[in-house]
Amino acid sequence: MNIKQAKEHIKNTVNLYLKKDEFGEYRVPVVRQRPIFLLGAPGVGKTAIMEQIAQELGIALVSYSMTHHTRQSALGLPFIKEKEYGGEGYRVSEYTMSEIIASIYDVMEESGIQEGILFLDEINCVSETLAPSMLQFLQYKVFGRHRVPDGWVIVTAGNPPEYNKSVREFDVVTMDRLKVLDVEADYGIWKEYARERGIHNVITSYLELKRDHFYRIETTVKGRSYVTARGWEDLSQILYLYEEEGIAADEALIGQYVRNERVVKEFAAYYDLYNKYKKNYHVEEILDGKAPEEAFARANAAAFDERLSLLSMLMDKILGEMKEAVETADYLNELMFLLKAGKNLTEKTRKGINVDGENIGEKEPDAGILADILEKQAEAKRKSVNSLRMANALSEGDKRKYRRILFFLEQAKKKLNAGDAKTAGEGFEQVKKQFDCQVGEMKETVAATKERLHALFSFTGKAFGEENEMLILVTGLTVNTSGARFIAMFGCEDYQKYNGKLRLSKRQEDLRQEIEKLEL
Repeated sequence: MNIKQAKEHIKNTVNLYLKKDEFGEYRVPVVRQRPIFLLGAPGVGKTAIMEQIAQELGIALVSYSMTHHTRQSALGLPFIKEKEYGGEGYRVSEYTMSEIIASIYDVMEESGIQEGILFLDEINCVSETLAPSMLQFLQYKVFGRHRVPDGWVIVTAGNPPEYNKSVREFDVVTMDRLKVLDVEADYGIWKEYARERGIHNVITSYLELKRDHFYRIETTVKGRSYVTARGWEDLSQILYLYEEEGIAADEALIGQYVRNERVVKEFAAYYDLYNKYKKNYHVEEILDGKAPEEAFARANAAAFDERLSLLSMLMDKILGEMKEAVETADYLNELMFLLKAGKNLTEKTRKGINVDGENIGEKEPDAGILADILEKQAEAKRKSVNSLRMANALSEGDKRKYRRILFFLEQAKKKLNAGDAKTAGEGFEQVKKQFDCQVGEMKETVAATKERLHALFSFTGKAFGEENEMLILVTGLTVNTSGARFIAMFGCEDYQKYNGKLRLSKRQEDLRQEIEKLEL
């Protein structure tokens, strides 16, 4: 199965293992909660999906690599304890709490989240001293005398023996206590992930043309040669930084992440060509609706790989702008609820209603009251964010959103404390003005993005017609989360027009194929 299918299987399993009956007991007893074993080649995204699952389910995640653990480190070093048996005092040796189990309790205490996933990577590389204890652990969730807390699901992962010399194959007795998921690399699935993560467009454009270069592990006369999803993602990050600093990315850099000479050379050549396309086609002018005539002529005469590269560059720019608009809308929506709650609290204060709901006489609160309310809201938000962060259940998108909310509240509080507003009412109007200003900026940004999206549709139609390239554009906007949300929130007449046309064409093609099957 691919990594996306594995993710759904794991989410379903975790949900079922955490399901309780009417008495608060877990429906699946601990002894029947088989740990999941993700078996797949290195770098296919096994660790990444565990973070996504924890974030999507709102539970905690504790991750450990088992490669460095021995029996002593996993079970805990022994210590001497005084005990009494039959009236006599004895000094006995006991194992301390495992580092792994202790980490779970630390996360539960620091985050306040009581359920989660214990993810143990490279589990089939455990040392021989620890192997006998693994059977007990896999069936009963116990390390020595220390049990994994109830409400924590165990997910493990490992590489097949051909990829890792340290692998020890599990026997049938061990495997019979696991839910085994065999995972294979799949570019189509990774491409969806790449869009959401903002993987550099040059990488996805290249892999669209060279899908067999996405993932490969070979043995050559020079040793092992490999290209992995992890390598492409890490290369993407460094390419962005190189471009920001104006540093040329050469084969030496690419070869540090992509360990295959042929792929390195071909990707380096494509990267140079990609930058040439970017300069020659005047990407910004196209999106501003000011494409020069030579851009239309050149695009129309271009080979398919050049057309695909150009379209990918244009889509990458517009999807980034759509993502920013959607994230800003999410941030402003959540901030709006906080500000409304703050206004309601100041209203209660003005009417003289105390915590018991009794009216103790109307009075006009000063602006400091509102500043205190905003500070309490900020503190509550910080606590919530820190809880999710400690549990490893905070997505990158949520991190950005909460940073913006906290920054707004901090700035608003500072202005209120500066003394420009005397009463809470005046203070709220001041805060509302700041908020309305940001809403206005977002509306201008959305309008500009819609204009640029219209320019992209117009260029695609004029340069390529309404066939393959238009289908790629519509499909790209449909499958990208930010693109689809932007269109749903703010609309796009061009998208609706071409989406309808292309769907009609597809129905006609499906009908034609069905007629051919009848062999009339």
